[in-house]
Formats: sequence, C-alpha cells, structure tokens
Amino acid sequence: MSTRGFGGRRPAAAQAGRIPPGQSLTEDFPVLSAGPTPRVDLAEWRFALRLGPRTLQAWTWDEFQALPQTTQVVDIHCVTTWSKLDTEWRGVLVDDLLAAAGLGAPTPWVLAHSADGYSTNVPAADLTGGRAMVATHYGGRPLTPDHGGPARLLVPQLYFWKSAKWVTALQFTARDEAGFWELRGYHMRGDPFLEQRYGGD
Repeated sequence: MSTRGFGGRRPAAAQAGRIPPGQSLTEDFPVLSAGPTPRVDLAEWRFALRLGPRTLQAWTWDEFQALPQTTQVVDIHCVTTWSKLDTEWRGVLVDDLLAAAGLGAPTPWVLAHSADGYSTNVPAADLTGGRAMVATHYGGRPLTPDHGGPARLLVPQLYFWKSAKWVTALQFTARDEAGFWELRGYHMRGDPFLEQRYGGD
C-alpha cells in the first residue's frame, strides 16, 4: 500500500461525536492505494451494473454525466486511523443508477470492481437509500487520478477502503463475497464507529 500526506490531530470536543474511536482528524487528504494509479481513457471508460457475470446496464462517460447529479457533504474515515470532516462530493447516487436501469437491488450483496483489478464487497443496504454514490467530483473539481478519478465509489458510513477508487462496475452477487482487502483479513463490513477493521472485530 502506498500512502502520503497524513498529519493527524485529536478531535476537538465539539467534533468528538463525529469521530469514530481510534481516529485522528486531518486537514489533508491522504493518498492510499494498493498499487500504482491507473490512467483511465474517458473515451474507453464504461460503468456497469451486473448480476453475477451478466451486464444489466452500462454507461459511457457522456451517458453517465447525463444522469441526475447529486452533491453531498460527508465525513470520511480511513482504516489507517485518519478522519476528514465536511468533504464535498458530486456524482450519481446508486439509487439513481438503479432507477435509470429500471432495477431494484437484485441481491443483498455487491462487489465493487475497479479498473486496476481491485474489488471490495459492500452490502446493498449500504449503497441505497441515498447512502452511496459513484463520485466524479471532489471539492467542486473533477476527481484526480490519485483520489480515484475519473470515478470512485463513495460509501462514507464505512471505512474508506470500501469506497473503491477507479470504479467500473457494481456486481450483485448471490452471496457475500470477499474483495481484495477482505481476503487479506479486513472486516467484511467495516463500520468505523464499531471499529470493524479486521475479521474478528
């Protein structure tokens, strides 16, 4: 894993209820990834909803940009113990992706897939009800490659490894399948307020 840019401080009393146990506040936005940053050609970019191996719906970059756009301001929490408050994101809610495809969530489990081969499992319940989006902008600007651009999953109520960078597909699965870090001992859900960092937590 590569990382840079983290300088933490303990939360002020007024912010303490927003900071999960074991976390420190940062004003930076640390860069962490399991491997090198892929360079994604927007002309070739596709985002898909899948059920098992079958593609249910897919969008080109231009088609994706034409979908309803939502802005959210949320706190984010990394398993490496930093938290960043009031981050602003814009993208397409997973609810709106499902609506555009004429679907409800077909299974309770999802694997998010990325352009670099990364994957992570997320319960469908954590992706719907306005709780998650495929984000293309951060702080009013297009998402940079280091932070997962052109598009990343944003699931702010879970540890940030669940917010897969360079996301290209959400695959609904028949069972809860472990992704990259989950296969290496990380928790299958990853709730920061429950400190669900590792499998036994």
